[in-house]
Amino acid sequence: MQHLFYLNKYFFKYRKRLLLGILFIFVSNFFQSLQPQMIRQALDLVVENIAMYHMYDGFELQTDVFNHLGKTLLYFGVVVFILALLMGSFLFLVRQTIIVMSRLVEFDLRTEIFQHYEDLHLAFYKKNSTGDLMARVMEDVSKVRMYLGPAILYGINLVSLFTLVIISMLRVNVTLTLWSLLPLPILSISIYYVSSLISKNSEKIQRQLSKLTSISQEVYSGIRVVKSYVQEAPMGRFFHNESQRYMDKSLKLARVDALFQPTMLVLIGLSTIITVYVGGVQVSKGNITTGNIAEFIIYVNMLTWPVTSLGWISSLIQQAAASQKRINEFLEIKPEIVSPVGSGQSSSTVNKSSAQLVSSPHHTSYLIPHTSSAIVFDNVSFTYPDTGIVALRNISFELQPGQKLAIIGRTGSGKSTIADLLVRLYDVTEGAILVEGVDIRQHDLSRLRQRIGYVPQDVFLFSDSVSNNVRFGRPDASQEMVETFTKHAAIYDEIAELPEGFETVVGERGVTLSGGQKQRVSIARALVKQPDIVLLDDCLSAVDTNTEKQILSYLGGDIADKTAIIITHRIYSLLEFDKIIVLGDGRILEEGTHLELLQNRGYYWEQYEKQRVEEVDN
Repeated sequence: MQHLFYLNKYFFKYRKRLLLGILFIFVSNFFQSLQPQMIRQALDLVVENIAMYHMYDGFELQTDVFNHLGKTLLYFGVVVFILALLMGSFLFLVRQTIIVMSRLVEFDLRTEIFQHYEDLHLAFYKKNSTGDLMARVMEDVSKVRMYLGPAILYGINLVSLFTLVIISMLRVNVTLTLWSLLPLPILSISIYYVSSLISKNSEKIQRQLSKLTSISQEVYSGIRVVKSYVQEAPMGRFFHNESQRYMDKSLKLARVDALFQPTMLVLIGLSTIITVYVGGVQVSKGNITTGNIAEFIIYVNMLTWPVTSLGWISSLIQQAAASQKRINEFLEIKPEIVSPVGSGQSSSTVNKSSAQLVSSPHHTSYLIPHTSSAIVFDNVSFTYPDTGIVALRNISFELQPGQKLAIIGRTGSGKSTIADLLVRLYDVTEGAILVEGVDIRQHDLSRLRQRIGYVPQDVFLFSDSVSNNVRFGRPDASQEMVETFTKHAAIYDEIAELPEGFETVVGERGVTLSGGQKQRVSIARALVKQPDIVLLDDCLSAVDTNTEKQILSYLGGDIADKTAIIITHRIYSLLEFDKIIVLGDGRILEEGTHLELLQNRGYYWEQYEKQRVEEVDN
């Protein structure tokens, strides 16, 4: 139950509904507990009046006795009906309070998890599969809701009804009550034993379900690869085997439940037999009436469902505890990349002294001189926390506002890592990154990213219209702005030819568009923000030469007054760069202007000559 304590804040939030629900349960059960008493009085009345009816055999008063008995029984019937009506009405209110509360908490919890996922750092997503994340926010939350609603409802119902019934039974006869409830200790021991089995099996089932969800998500997302490699059958067999494991675990849990339910029914039946026998003995001694036996049988059967549901309630609680434990595992993870405390004010308006004290996670504090430069990398080193791979080693460069920087290098040289650090998807391991003279870790995270137009190497489009995918960069952008920047990204004409133009839905991850089209839509999405800093990470790798020239000609105008960093493995002669950096094995191998690097006759010169020859051949 300790894992479910996390939900107490929601109980407090919806305490009015919960307290009203508990009140309505007690009121409903109070009216229900009165029904056996009415039936007992009616049965005793019948037994007493039957003897009187036979005494007046052959007399006219016999008819009067019969009519009086009929009217009295009708009265008791009406009372029982009214009690049932009142009980049902309050039971309706119970569901309108507690069950509705569970749905509200389900909504809040699912929203909280989703928002927490969004806040978590990038390394978290590299460690955990998408299917597992989805299973926790969907399946596990649904299991928890069953605890919040039905389990609590029937649990409180059991306690309240049990209390009212036991009090009513003790008032009649203590001996008969004790005998009738004799099987309950055996039932309690059975519940304790089965609960432990349910807890273990439930957690295994949920973990296997997460694995199934992950497999499905990967196969559907990578369906092109699966089909092109003719791996449908092997993937089907793999999924079948994992589904078999899930089924085996589920059947194991079902067998426990299958054994538990009949056992409880047998124990309840035993209580009925004991009630009839011991009740008969008590009637013969004159301690109770015949109607009391009927009253006790109704009481025992009235407890049948609540007591029987105890196993089901226990199962729900155990499954919810296992699910909440899985949910808590992620909710307890704190985001590593967060805005500094009190960073509500824009960093550009914060007064800074001539020197700043910058803390590095693995080094003692050191002074970084104040500078008005747009971007400064000061001796930056970075090691990926999830893999331990050293991506950057002592990288230093400086960009003035409005300057353009090209970063060139082989695959794996650390180019994309610079982009990730600049938008603060990771924090540096050593050194510091300054934007406008302020350490990037002191900037408000949202405002920093709003000022950067970033096109990652692995572009991503949402399953929405082309227009909305572009507008994702700026939700308030007009359609005219969307069309203007798609022209700048050289994708306007191709969008216009789509079946529904800009309103064409591109499918999951933009599957209906080619790689080059997705890249250009992503460029339009970044440019429509009209950012202060433009960061393009090898975003023209899938476009042809003519389209590349068209985009570059537009980019020359769009980013003329902006600070820009273009990461690429090609050399763009159409763009003039103030600085060019050549990376290799996480280090800066060459640095300078286009002409300076050609004169060095190093890697940059080799790539330039190789590219020039390819262009001549084409």
